[in-house]
Amino acid sequence: MTQYGTLLRQSVNEPGATPLIGVHDMHSAAVATQFYDGLFLSGFGLAASHYGLPDIGYIAWPDVVSFAQRIRGAFPDVHLLVDIDDGYVDTHVACHVVRQLEAVGASGVILEDQKRPRRCGHVDGKQVLPLEEYLDKLQAVLETRRDLVVVARTDATDEDEILRRAKALAATAADVILVDGVRSTEAIRAIRETIGDKPLLFNQIGGGKSPRLSLAELGELGVNVAIYSTPCLFAAQDAMQRAMSELKAADGRLPEPKPDATTVASCLALLERTTAA
Repeated sequence: MTQYGTLLRQSVNEPGATPLIGVHDMHSAAVATQFYDGLFLSGFGLAASHYGLPDIGYIAWPDVVSFAQRIRGAFPDVHLLVDIDDGYVDTHVACHVVRQLEAVGASGVILEDQKRPRRCGHVDGKQVLPLEEYLDKLQAVLETRRDLVVVARTDATDEDEILRRAKALAATAADVILVDGVRSTEAIRAIRETIGDKPLLFNQIGGGKSPRLSLAELGELGVNVAIYSTPCLFAAQDAMQRAMSELKAADGRLPEPKPDATTVASCLALLERTTAA
């Protein structure tokens, strides 16, 4: 049996920042895997694509497991990191989900310290659990996983509290630390110093609170993993809005295909790559 957690852990510990691309459905996963060998099952994207709702706690864990299983079946050779929010509130549920995700071939999970009602990590109004309560949940997840990479995430916003929590998370057996919504390169450096040699993850999200940085720049800052939660989702929304606007303006007449435009043939060619996995 492939040890997907071990493979991701090895990549994380190599020099530079490992990129993981956020996907919201199987089509976006098929596109992303043409360019990158790491995927991120984004809660933001799944809430939007599967429910048509904002990422504030509507996701049901069986949908996450099902999506992860479909991704792994189609793309057996990629890294697959899965957002499990707060573990769906309850510690027992969090541990059950971890077992299920490991069974279907996930590489790792992100467990956050938010309390309900939860929010996207890059918006205002986030609240966090008492640190000890989160650490208990994190410890239970760590004791449950066998090979799975576990990313411990804090959504604290106060600078002192961010560093206090980052230090506490780094002292656990979590594989990677994530401070979501970090606002500056100076803050990244402070977090990097605080967590010692523990791997660090940085979340890039379009229009979010964090600075836009290249993989090279992140590597220089000591970041080991970069997740890109929304490029596929936001690009799809932009393209669909543009296509519908043009169709409306043309009274329903399809435009003449451009040389590089997606057609029936090129879309099928992309999807046939998935069937050959």
